[in-house]
Amino acid sequence: MIRTNFNVTGENPFNHGRIQMIKTIQFTLNGKPVRIEVDSGRTLLWVLRTDLGLTGAKFGCGEGLCGACTVLLDDEAVPSCQLSVDYVAGREIKTIEGLTKNGQLHPIQRAFVKHDALQCGFCTPGMILKAYSLLLSNPKPTRDQIISEMDDNLCRCGAHVRIVQAIQTASKELKGGRP
Repeated sequence: MIRTNFNVTGENPFNHGRIQMIKTIQFTLNGKPVRIEVDSGRTLLWVLRTDLGLTGAKFGCGEGLCGACTVLLDDEAVPSCQLSVDYVAGREIKTIEGLTKNGQLHPIQRAFVKHDALQCGFCTPGMILKAYSLLLSNPKPTRDQIISEMDDNLCRCGAHVRIVQAIQTASKELKGGRP
């Protein structure tokens, strides 16, 4: 089915006049299967926010450069504004909403609270998910490794020092275990 949509309210403002290809896309989202009929060329960010109501991933730059839209794709931190929903078919997506288990914050989330590693909160979901991915691949990173790995996630409020401290604390709490 082909649909043309010139009214993209709530969507990426750069999509005007694009022909849509509606497909059924299936993937796992925060541990649960999802099946959605959607324009396969839409970005994962807008599907998460608009269709699925998960607003943790934010629209920042739209270019994949700021980290505000970070999600986990098969446990790797990726910018959801750069992924078509078709690309994630059959894969596992985790958003900030999926880190909490049984009402308990994840150790990385607790460390961010402990160190007040947030101010406005806009970048925080992306920062936490990037830290999660980092600690999966490197359970005991050095300060320099944390800074290098987190470099692509921007905090406009300047909480970078506290963010690094939070990741160091989470690493110690997890004791090299899976985040």
